[in-house]
Amino acid sequence: MELERYDRQIRISEWGVEKQKKLKKAKVVVAGIGGLGGLAALYLTAAGIGKIVLIDKGKFELSNLNRQILGWKKDIGRFKVEAAKEKLEELNPETKIETKIEEITEENVGSLIENANVVVDGMDNWKTRFILNKYCVLKKIPFVHAGVSEFHGQITTIMPGEGPCLRCILPRNPPEKEKIPVVGVTPALFASLQAMEAIKIIIGIGKPLVGKMLFIDGKEMVFETVRVEKMPDCPICGEKS
Repeated sequence: MELERYDRQIRISEWGVEKQKKLKKAKVVVAGIGGLGGLAALYLTAAGIGKIVLIDKGKFELSNLNRQILGWKKDIGRFKVEAAKEKLEELNPETKIETKIEEITEENVGSLIENANVVVDGMDNWKTRFILNKYCVLKKIPFVHAGVSEFHGQITTIMPGEGPCLRCILPRNPPEKEKIPVVGVTPALFASLQAMEAIKIIIGIGKPLVGKMLFIDGKEMVFETVRVEKMPDCPICGEKS
């Protein structure tokens, strides 16, 4: 049954059954089940990740439904992680879905993402992203960041010890926005790329976006990859940290 489910990806020349087994043994934490995290979780579930942990304290609102595709009209008022869990388990009962209805803080981040093989950034605020970045660097957990607005966004992969961390790239906190303007296809695009990065990391295929940030402007359909450097004096991953 499982071989049939994953047949098309197992047929990829570098993949095979052994790589699929690596996915089955993996644990991925998806932090935030909005436009980014929801779709990333969907594709990770479809790919056969063994365990996915969904973290989000929010409930679905009508204004979420233009982009947060795991929330349907009937789910308005429900906790996002609970509604998402139902749909993901329907899609693939072989994947274990665990839910955490919590806000990620300095105090609880360790208990929420411990033993993860990869953490996927589905957040909509920089404060929490930097909390995740700090813990992932400390515990050497790959962290796949993406952020979106309107028709554009950026994505990079933090591999502790191999390239810069998020604080290297952004020494100062960007301004926070309470409500980010966005069209649904923008997070869908970046969430798909986040899922691809997570899968590549777990099975060891290809080159993740380490030391590189990919910017996409969907309005003008411009794709640009920029090199990002590690800061020797970074307070999170620098030599003296």
